[in-house]
Amino acid sequence: MGSKEVASKPHAVCIPLPVQSHIKAMLKFAKLLHHRGFHITFVNTEFNHKRFLKSLGPNSLDGLPDFRFEAIPDSLPDSNDNTTQDGTSLCESIRNNFLAPFHALLAKLNNDAIETSSNPPVSCIVSDGLMSMFTITAAEEIGAPIVLFYTIAACSFMGIKQFRAVVEKGLAPLKDESCFTNGYLDTVIDWIPGMRDIRLRDLPTFLQTTNADDTMFNFIMEATDRAHEASAVVLHTFDALEPDVLDALSSMLPHVYTVGPLQLHLNQIPEHPLKMGYSLWKEETECLEWLNTEAPNSVVYVNFGSIAVMTPEQLVEFGWGLANTKLPFFWVIRPDLVIGESAILPPEFVAETKERSLIAGWCPQEQVLNHPSVGGFLTHSGWNSTVESLTAGVPMLCWPFFGDQQMDCRYTCNEWGIGMEISNDVKRDEVEKLVKELMEGEKGKKMKNKVMEWKKLAEEATGPHGSSSTNLDNLVNQVLLRKS
Repeated sequence: MGSKEVASKPHAVCIPLPVQSHIKAMLKFAKLLHHRGFHITFVNTEFNHKRFLKSLGPNSLDGLPDFRFEAIPDSLPDSNDNTTQDGTSLCESIRNNFLAPFHALLAKLNNDAIETSSNPPVSCIVSDGLMSMFTITAAEEIGAPIVLFYTIAACSFMGIKQFRAVVEKGLAPLKDESCFTNGYLDTVIDWIPGMRDIRLRDLPTFLQTTNADDTMFNFIMEATDRAHEASAVVLHTFDALEPDVLDALSSMLPHVYTVGPLQLHLNQIPEHPLKMGYSLWKEETECLEWLNTEAPNSVVYVNFGSIAVMTPEQLVEFGWGLANTKLPFFWVIRPDLVIGESAILPPEFVAETKERSLIAGWCPQEQVLNHPSVGGFLTHSGWNSTVESLTAGVPMLCWPFFGDQQMDCRYTCNEWGIGMEISNDVKRDEVEKLVKELMEGEKGKKMKNKVMEWKKLAEEATGPHGSSSTNLDNLVNQVLLRKS
């Protein structure tokens, strides 16, 4: 293409929160914008940039002429590149150190546009909502519209948005440690717009601290403080799934767009030229061949996501719970799943289950969930996993770990009827009982029917005239392509 065409292309700079789940959702969104004619600059931290090269191969980030990858420093000391970085240090660094390098990158991109016309000037910024404390400032400095993409459910976004009110009402931070055990977290919060029967424990867990200066708690509060200043707020959900919360949010914020599930939009693009995957760990695909040998709807898929950790005791209880069901299962055990040591399962367990189980370090989750032999998903209730399970029509057993996962679990089980919760204190008998119920029981059948209904609604939302498709069109035409 000629330099004139390059110059006239819209150019979106996409910057996710530098953790696996947020990168994955942002990369999907960036692909959709690219398909609609945007030049994309996708910004990872140097740490994650290196991890991608390691998991996807040395040429994986060469990108395309109009889909480029850039990296900025995260100012953190080097750490093992096979584990997730410490959340608290990362939040501190984002608050204190990211504006300058991000601003320098934008200046460099605009400078390149003038000097070499190798890319068009930056016309808009698509920022993870949790990076808004510095990206809004950067957007103002270059006079570009900014869209905040919160890669979470509307209910979780609303929960975070209410943190200031929770603090004003004296409900958080917690008075002392006894609040964790004396039932205090079961206090019902009945004043959140568009939500009912929410307990303090269902709100994103960052407020479960006794320290008013807690880094994560304050970081999360700040993440929605300036949401109203953005040109738009984008949520990875769809209208039919969370109508009450979305109505309430629409009256609080000027422009809220629901565009999910993103994968269903991508499925409609025959062959996206950007072939790279989304994973910071190497995905093991042998599991798909193993799944081919199992009967339809017979396999329990187990994966606690990219951040959740457990004790060695919890690992063993989950293991024996699964083993005692006598059902086939596929379990993803990340290298850093067990706190402080490698995940070791007893040899008796391995011997007992080897004929009907498979264990892997990481896998292409969406392909697994959409495999006909998978009948149920034991999950940490992360939002990507929840959406992926719903769109694959697979009911869930939920073991939420932290962050927005408690809220996702609450809605999955109580509002949408497609999940059951496992108590935090894992016991093998409960695991066995719930897994059997999920795979073979009456409640499991009801959940399966219900999740198939939601799957259909998700497909309608992303169909030709669906709510998410219309919102995506409007977001592009009325916000991202708007000449400021």
